Amino acid sequence: QLHLVESGGGLVQPGGSLRLSCEAPGYGLDFLGLGWFRQAPGKEREGVSCITSGGTTKYVDFAKGRFAISRDNAKDTVYLQMNAQKPEDAAVYFCAAGLAACDHGISAPEYSHWGQGTQVTVVY
Repeated sequence: QLHLVESGGGLVQPGGSLRLSCEAPGYGLDFLGLGWFRQAPGKEREGVSCITSGGTTKYVDFAKGRFAISRDNAKDTVYLQMNAQKPEDAAVYFCAAGLAACDHGISAPEYSHWGQGTQVTVVY
């Protein structure tokens, strides 16, 4: 059974950085697409970034140039480096995994497994 566990959320000031991690202990992620989504209070969940099993990365517009997704298959972990944080980046961030996910874009229905989320708060 694949369980995804996020970590790395917390408080950050505008302009600051955070690195989120998502682990799948004991489960190989090598052949799965991996993605990051977020949901702010009162808003729908939205895609942020994803990475294919082959390492191709995709970003939504607000993440381009500020966020970087990467994966370490040896550690069964996917990361999201978030720089130049803005107040509107505050949300619960979720990682997700799915077979062939991210091949065509950052679409939630492509992901079969989700983590529990980690809170990111951006405050002065």
